[in-house]
Amino acid sequence: MEAPAKQLHVQPIEKWLPAVHKPLVISGPCSAESREQVLNTAARLHATGVVSAFRSGVWKPRTRPGAFEGHGETALQWLKEVHELYGFPLTVEVATPKHVEACLKAGIHILWIGARTSVNPFSIQELAESLKGVDIPVMVKNPLNPDLALWIGVIERFYMNGITKLAAIHRGFNTYEKNRYRNEPLWNIPIDLKSNFPELPLICDPSHIAGKRSLLQEVAQQALLLDMNGLMIEAHCRPEKALTDVAQQLTPEDLSLLVTRLKIPTTAEENPCKELEILRKRIDEFDLQLINTLSKRMQVVNEIAHLKNDCKMTILQVKRWNQVIETRMHEGIEKGLSEKFLKDFLDLIHKESIELQSKIIK
Repeated sequence: MEAPAKQLHVQPIEKWLPAVHKPLVISGPCSAESREQVLNTAARLHATGVVSAFRSGVWKPRTRPGAFEGHGETALQWLKEVHELYGFPLTVEVATPKHVEACLKAGIHILWIGARTSVNPFSIQELAESLKGVDIPVMVKNPLNPDLALWIGVIERFYMNGITKLAAIHRGFNTYEKNRYRNEPLWNIPIDLKSNFPELPLICDPSHIAGKRSLLQEVAQQALLLDMNGLMIEAHCRPEKALTDVAQQLTPEDLSLLVTRLKIPTTAEENPCKELEILRKRIDEFDLQLINTLSKRMQVVNEIAHLKNDCKMTILQVKRWNQVIETRMHEGIEKGLSEKFLKDFLDLIHKESIELQSKIIK
């Protein structure tokens, strides 16, 4: 992917959303269905003592017309009551400048951009421009499709319009093949985002990744192990009666139990470990050896390309490549490497070899 245009100088999340409990937890129902449901859920979440901010959808983008699409501005008044009663900062999904205007008027503290909106740069540009000169935090969910550049582009549009209280939300990706999850986590993508922008807070949404209650603990724990800054988990006073996302919402009490069961990892800065540094130095040495070996391999590929050119041979030799795959896979698996890793690694090497030979053989 292309390198980011510039680094983001964003404010630490602790300055605009301090955690009342470690880890930082944002929770509330998927949808604000009624005043009674919202206040009941908020009261029970407040009693757990683990929640830092209250979330709920008031405008619901649905795949098919006729489904529950939220109560809009009416529901914003219920959320205002939540803040008045329990002090929770409030966060709401917005998809249009009109939504933004209504939220600012109602005193909503944090806005979030949903995955369906993140896919459209035109909509994002309008939203970003509507917030120019407004000091409000914005959290950006990843687009539906696994496109890191598109996700970065959304974040950059808000940053370029003066929003410095920014966070990314990893909610998983829609993929053609479905496995265990509602949305595939594809952890490498948020890791790449974090590598590009280490100062950008990154929050995980286990609810939309898992799609079912039984996987929430596992996903939340993995997010913390990957050094994410917090969790956004849906909770409902009566999950079985929810009008949206029935299978993935927890009761407030079950949310509290999930959070208390999480193992909170420490960073190397928080917990220096001499043995870890020794092992990392060994990794550095192996990586250098690996790079040197790959460089030597490509030098041989270069010689092969010139020989094929002289002999007027095709670049792709399928029979030879199949033999390489078979032998290398067998050797790698015997040494404890996973089949998928070997296949991906060998495919990358083959692709690079083909590209190198194509430059030589015109």
